[in-house]
Amino acid sequence: MHVSIIVKILGILLMLFSALGNIPSLVVALIYADGMAWVFLTSFLLIFIAGFLLWLATARTRKELSIRDGFLVVTLFWAVLGTAACLPLLLSPALELSITDAVFEALSGLTTTGATVITGLDDLPKSILFYRQELQWLGGMGIIVLAMALLPMLGIGGMQLYRAESPGPVKDNKLVPRLAETAKALWYIYLTLTIACAVAYWVAGMNAFDAISHSFTTVAIGGFSTHDLSLGYFDNSAIELVAIVFMFIAGINFALHFTAWQRRDGKHYLVDPEFLFYAFILGTLSVVTVLVLYFTNTYSGVFESVIKGLFQVISMATTTGFTTAEFSSWPTFLPLMLLYAAIIGACAGSTGGGMKVIRILLIFKQGYREVQRLVHPKAVILIKLGSNPVPDRVIESVWGFFAVYVMVFMVMHLALLATGLDIVTAFSAVGACLNNLGPGLGSVAETYGDLSVTAKWILCFAMLLGRLEVFTLLVLFTPMFWKR
Repeated sequence: MHVSIIVKILGILLMLFSALGNIPSLVVALIYADGMAWVFLTSFLLIFIAGFLLWLATARTRKELSIRDGFLVVTLFWAVLGTAACLPLLLSPALELSITDAVFEALSGLTTTGATVITGLDDLPKSILFYRQELQWLGGMGIIVLAMALLPMLGIGGMQLYRAESPGPVKDNKLVPRLAETAKALWYIYLTLTIACAVAYWVAGMNAFDAISHSFTTVAIGGFSTHDLSLGYFDNSAIELVAIVFMFIAGINFALHFTAWQRRDGKHYLVDPEFLFYAFILGTLSVVTVLVLYFTNTYSGVFESVIKGLFQVISMATTTGFTTAEFSSWPTFLPLMLLYAAIIGACAGSTGGGMKVIRILLIFKQGYREVQRLVHPKAVILIKLGSNPVPDRVIESVWGFFAVYVMVFMVMHLALLATGLDIVTAFSAVGACLNNLGPGLGSVAETYGDLSVTAKWILCFAMLLGRLEVFTLLVLFTPMFWKR
């Protein structure tokens, strides 16, 4: 394990974040003269100096990362960054947060979870609101992916970072031959979608500040808002439709977006098994939700039932977490069904959380194969995605992930119950944080501020597990990882 190269990369990433995270918010503070400029200037200087000192101490180090180095860098980065990112929230006199609450909010932003401990958003300074939104935008694609475009120029290979950070069961495919070009391509697409989303929000009726702020968290599938009522604040069907479209797009594998941009053709979407299954899940859940809302007279008419139902299904199933209605009080099984949808999550290679659609599809296919084997025990039955056979090693990794995921969920659920939470609140809080969703049921339907300090730290760990897809973090706790 190369400690010096790990320290050097952490230094570079901290310097990068100090600028990307604080300077835009500093500009917003100056524009709106909200008195928060010193907060972001202080935060920028402290984080930059810390990163610079780490880099300076290891500046002459030039080595290739090993697989173990990659896992450790990614995990340490999110943990260290979550701590560093809390500085503006901790320093701001407008919030008066404890260290626990500041770290929770910062991690929730960076991991695109969207769970918040803050109330009274409508009265907060614009720069603080913008900072929360920007945290999710930076975390959505991952600052590490952006840094991979810079590391090769500094003599640091980034392939192991890519493998550790990229979501999904198959992580070795690059969109273009050079890793730096892959990172740039992803960010170009990400930035283009963000701009298009902001313009659409503005045209639909948001002011420029809200349009830009919400475009950050829509494309990042984050769910933070500048208002306590989330998108329900605007009470605008056009805005909800814009959100539906861009949440759906952001939940798709970005490799498909890259291919569409490169070929100037979208036909490959219609033959991609994961995309088709993703659309099928969202379509089915939407129909069920709309029908239940309509026939239980939850809303006054068909149109409102369709808009509210479709919006909340897309928001929850993609793990965005925006709300336009109190879905936790919806009739019958709907709240729990939406939480289960978030456990499935978005597509691999997207900015969404959850277990990922591709894993659920492979689990279904494997289950069906086992049923077939009961009838034909000696048959050789391949599992295919489209026309391509899936190696058994991939199937094994999917089942391994599922088993570990269930065990982690159970342990964290029991841990939260031990803090005194009721079963519904504890179950939904773990589900919301482990799947980077945000809103839960029971006492965490609106805010996590009333939870105990212990419960918040448990959920902080859950957010990190969810963002790193469990294995990347848990591998550090195995004896084999630390053996030479």
